Amino acid sequence: MSSCERGLAPGISMRIDAARRVDLRAACPDPAGQRVAACHARRLGQQKGDGAVSDRDGSDSSGAGHATDTARDPRWQRVVARDRAADGSFWYSVRTTGVYCRPSCPSRVARPENVALHQTLADARATGARPCLRCRPDDATPQAARTALIAGVCRMIEAAERPPSLAMLSREVGLSPAHFQRVFKAATGVSPKAYAEAHRTARVQAALRERGTVTEALYTAGFASSGRFYDRSGAMLGMTPGRFRAGACAESLHFAIGHCTLGAILVASSAKGVAAILLGEQPEALVRELQDQFPHAELIGADSDYETHVAHIVGFVDAPNIGLDLPLDIRGTAFQRRVWAALQTIPPGARWSYADVARAIGAPRAVRAVAGACAANVLAVAIPCHRVVRTDGALSGYRWGVERKCALLDREAGT
Repeated sequence: MSSCERGLAPGISMRIDAARRVDLRAACPDPAGQRVAACHARRLGQQKGDGAVSDRDGSDSSGAGHATDTARDPRWQRVVARDRAADGSFWYSVRTTGVYCRPSCPSRVARPENVALHQTLADARATGARPCLRCRPDDATPQAARTALIAGVCRMIEAAERPPSLAMLSREVGLSPAHFQRVFKAATGVSPKAYAEAHRTARVQAALRERGTVTEALYTAGFASSGRFYDRSGAMLGMTPGRFRAGACAESLHFAIGHCTLGAILVASSAKGVAAILLGEQPEALVRELQDQFPHAELIGADSDYETHVAHIVGFVDAPNIGLDLPLDIRGTAFQRRVWAALQTIPPGARWSYADVARAIGAPRAVRAVAGACAANVLAVAIPCHRVVRTDGALSGYRWGVERKCALLDREAGT
């Protein structure tokens, strides 16, 4: 402090102007302040050297072209929407944060000029970025993990001597019984119990073909008593175990061929009810199709009484709105039966998509399996798979020809 300053009153010395105080502070050695200033100077020099001006989140104007390219990429909209269905199909990295993510990452969406899209996980890793700790892109996708979990449960059911209970299965996977049932049904289209029953039916059928006696077969299939086995054999086999073991040769199917407005029609019935309604051009081809569908059955034709009975079914095919009050002998897997039961609830004149049917049976992801069940239907019109169309309303395939499908829909619509 100068001699002049020492002579000033304390209040006067406090009113030194701000500029001088700044000069005095700058003259004082402050290592921390000097380091901060040097850091800012280096950053400013880098920005000027790059010819870019930074904004608040670290993006720069030189990335405008890259931002446009990223925003125009169809995959970018899936990132913005956090589309879980896109997981595993591509990845993206963010250069400002130095991480790479899966499309469904819940983190705040980055600016497109800071994002690079990668077709493979290896490409994302090659950027030098680290995996995101929120979405964990190196791990299996939740859907893949769920599929692997359900596949393991299916193997567990198949390996069990007796069908395991829902509580036992849910404990094995660490889920509550209700949640596990929903997850299993969404993945397979059937409940764990129905899956176990379908597998047991397959075991019974295989055992009856391979074992010497019915008793050996029922114990091989995991039944504890013959009484319980015989009680359920009708629903599982459609006939007695003895008849099935003999190759179903004792089963008789009455059939008759007629003509309707859609061409030739063949109707076949077992003792339980109508087992097949086939449509086509040539009667001979329909007989061959019936033989292929029931290779071990005894086919009985030229029955005048049954031909009279068939006239009612021909009238139903020509006018589906009148309904069919005859019993049906529906044969198929547990999943197929669920699909066919849902089809029978579609009213005449209405059209459902395959996705609608999948949702109706509680398996919204099983659209392709629903289409397969529709194609396996052998009861034309009685199980109205012709009322199922594509999501856009267009007509898809039909076992007996798209032209017949179109004719049936037009007829039901009254056109």
